Amino acid sequence: MPPKNMSAVFLGLELATDQLRASMVDENLELVGVDAIDFDTELPEYQTQGGIFTTPGDAYTTPVEMWIKAFDLLLEKLSKSYDLARIKGIGGAAQHALVWWKASQMPALQALDPRLPVYAQIAAPSLSLPNTPVAQDTSAHTHALALEAALGGPDLMAARVGTCAHASLLAAQLLRVREAWPDVWARTGRVQVASSFLASLMCGGLVGMGEAEACATGLWVHGAMPGANGQSHWDEGVMEIVGGNREEGRRIWAWLGDVDVSGGRRRIGNVSRYLVDRYGFDPDAIVTPFTSDYLSTYLSLCPSPSDAVLSFGPMDAMLAPASHYLPTRLYNLFPHPAQDASEKRRYVVMLTSRNADVPRALVRDMYTKSWSAFDRLVAIVPPGGSIGLDDKLFSFWLLQGDSFPFSHVKGIFRFETGVKVNEFRDLRANPRCLVESQILSFRVRWSRILATGVLGSGSGRSRNANSTPSPISGQQKRAQTSPSPNNMGLSFDPYDFAPLPVRILATGAAANFPSIANLAGDVFNAPVLVPTTQIDAAQVVPHRNAPPSGFPARAALGGAYIARWVWGKEKGTPAGTGRGGFEEEVRRLLSKRWAAAGGAPLRTNVNAMGSSSKAGSAAGSGTSTPYGHGGRSTLGATVLVEEEEDEMEEMERAGGFGLGSGFGEGELRMRTITSSTAGTAMSGSTLGEAPSTAFTTPDLSTLNTSTGAGTPGPESAVPATPTALTPVVAMPTSEAETQLGLAKVAEPDVDAFMSYAAIVPEYCRLEGLLVKSIV
Repeated sequence: MPPKNMSAVFLGLELATDQLRASMVDENLELVGVDAIDFDTELPEYQTQGGIFTTPGDAYTTPVEMWIKAFDLLLEKLSKSYDLARIKGIGGAAQHALVWWKASQMPALQALDPRLPVYAQIAAPSLSLPNTPVAQDTSAHTHALALEAALGGPDLMAARVGTCAHASLLAAQLLRVREAWPDVWARTGRVQVASSFLASLMCGGLVGMGEAEACATGLWVHGAMPGANGQSHWDEGVMEIVGGNREEGRRIWAWLGDVDVSGGRRRIGNVSRYLVDRYGFDPDAIVTPFTSDYLSTYLSLCPSPSDAVLSFGPMDAMLAPASHYLPTRLYNLFPHPAQDASEKRRYVVMLTSRNADVPRALVRDMYTKSWSAFDRLVAIVPPGGSIGLDDKLFSFWLLQGDSFPFSHVKGIFRFETGVKVNEFRDLRANPRCLVESQILSFRVRWSRILATGVLGSGSGRSRNANSTPSPISGQQKRAQTSPSPNNMGLSFDPYDFAPLPVRILATGAAANFPSIANLAGDVFNAPVLVPTTQIDAAQVVPHRNAPPSGFPARAALGGAYIARWVWGKEKGTPAGTGRGGFEEEVRRLLSKRWAAAGGAPLRTNVNAMGSSSKAGSAAGSGTSTPYGHGGRSTLGATVLVEEEEDEMEEMERAGGFGLGSGFGEGELRMRTITSSTAGTAMSGSTLGEAPSTAFTTPDLSTLNTSTGAGTPGPESAVPATPTALTPVVAMPTSEAETQLGLAKVAEPDVDAFMSYAAIVPEYCRLEGLLVKSIV
């Protein structure tokens, strides 16, 4: 427990899929407290797996009653460990889900008895839909496509409500409930997004959603849309389609309530009297607007206009600052959730992929025995799965209905020498081809959205645009706006990296894999930075999205940062004057903390386990995916037997994959050691340790010592405990980045970028075949 003093503390909450998390920071944004409730282990009576219920179909749901009980348990924990009277502001975030309240039993949040827990006073009968779908749920995908068709297709839908069809669309969830469960529909009196639900528990009254989340419903018209006349509003026509008639459409309007269009820099209320009396909160503590988990994570990283945030998880997402509200079917677009009403409007553009952690875990189970072997294969297989120029391998793992352009495509597709095949001739190429496909998809879609102008003029994105000749023309790099017939049918020059992000800020378990971090840096020709909180957490558990005990969650930190920002404005502190916006003020506070601490890095944990330990990465460990836990998947149980893995290790000891597979030692690109000398700026818990010898790609000369002596063969014993995954560690990082709690884990490599640029045209061609259902 931190020493008690009267300095202000700010609490951030995150309602994630698998946990309810809390992170606390002081006035200078230094971490002072962390706690969490794990749904599976601390609330075992609900029998969830990863916090959710799964079915053989596409439904993934979670019990809302479990959230309420977790809220009670978390506050009990916090009140025993911290002085909650010091908390002056509370912010938060939540997963993408809905809470359905009954009209006949609306919760009386303002009249709770402090002698009893919330759970005992808001019982399950208050909920018209006890188990609500979560973001991974795709059961409403067909309803989303039906709504899109009713609105005239993806382009017209995006032009009207700012987004096109995807399985998590709240409008589609509403439509599904109306058609599948008319009794639930009939008895509903209020519908809240999960973030508003969590904020309501803190305020003691029902709270509406912010405009950033309203723009994700498929029912909202932003004021910047043509014809909106600057007034944001619910679209009555779309609500009528979802409700089935005008009267039901008006019911939906009443369910969702008013939307906060202030920009986020204001209090939505004070902490409830219930929490003051029961847990000792300060009655003057403010509650600030809560938002979605992905936007809160984005805010916690304070990206610059030329950065992109790459968030790995059950759903991968790429987010970046946007200057204009120009919605198209190519991306999702949200108003920035933390801006002052006096600021010029800012936005956040987001690209998503549903087929993320689940395919990665499935490929691990099918082709390897551990995450460490998965990482090793991604590292040592050449770009494109082959050292040849004309025999590159491609794979598309589309297990769930995704957003545009894959909204109608499902299945596993592999291509070898441009021809669809059932399996690659060399099975070991599968992990790398999967990860390449996932990251190339973001690179291609990023290049396509540049032409829309949504990202602005691009000033600050140009990195010596004319310094490197483009090999397809032999000329200097062309300006982004200049069309050329030499782009092989593409609308962009795949060899031009000037329009790509200057930095990649990565989060999520997959960013802990050195091979994946390097691959992202290669594809975008940009340095990859990871929060120091995640780097240190990865030394404890490298392959799970949930942070280990004592480490903060990024979305919870984002909520705490917003609470500090709003409190500063209300108090009238110099950092609250509002001259520079949220990101600028966070940078100023962290710079102030850096100077006061004498250049000490941000604290990365509170009373956490030793971050030098390595956790095993067995096949059943998973990355918080709906499936992939337990034993090896039966789908791939026989694909790679022990003898084949032993053979792979023998080839590696011999200096490469061998001539038969075409993967020679000369093609392996070795990186520099990712740890540096003692003077390197590193994350907090790493500073006192000896320099690491971990490479971002395996050191083949040392593999014979790690895999055991003797000649491998069918009789060789495979170790019972899989080799631990060696996660990324900090490389030399600039002072400005270290102040923000970021550390570099991968450097750009222009040669590797050019290798990937060469296969982008073929990737786009094959993608087009899938979209057109030609293969």
